[in-house]
Amino acid sequence: MNQKYISALLSILVFITLLSCNSTPKFSDVTGKEWLLVEIKTENQGLSFNRKTLSTEGFGNIFTLNFDGERLSGIGAPNRYTAPYKVDKNLKISVQPIAGTLMAPIREPEKLKEHDYFTYIQNAYKWNLTKANKNDKDSQLELFSKDSKGVEAVLIYKLGATAK
Repeated sequence: MNQKYISALLSILVFITLLSCNSTPKFSDVTGKEWLLVEIKTENQGLSFNRKTLSTEGFGNIFTLNFDGERLSGIGAPNRYTAPYKVDKNLKISVQPIAGTLMAPIREPEKLKEHDYFTYIQNAYKWNLTKANKNDKDSQLELFSKDSKGVEAVLIYKLGATAK
């Protein structure tokens, strides 16, 4: 066989293999799990949340997110919240207005106020799931959103059992 023919054939096989490995995540891999916020990235800054430190400061179970059926829910700081959502093709998500409990916080974490967190959730327009391996360990859920001023942000969540 001609060397050029073999080289072209190998290139095609590599291309097909890469396409089959790079599949679109399934939203069913996101639902039914508790996600904990670990980071917010914006063009101006990044905020990281050390879940162990938050826990020792009395904020152990805040900024959570769960998807179940047609509703998302979670805990802000300190209020519980819920909202209808829809996912569409191309990893699009739309969140309807959030309803929450009306508890007044005794104190809030320094880095992120609950109102700002709810704004990010409600302004989410795209999601992505990255998996390090098949058993969900080190999976990350990314929500692409905007703050109240229109600044782009990515909220990064890890599974409840693996968030640090």
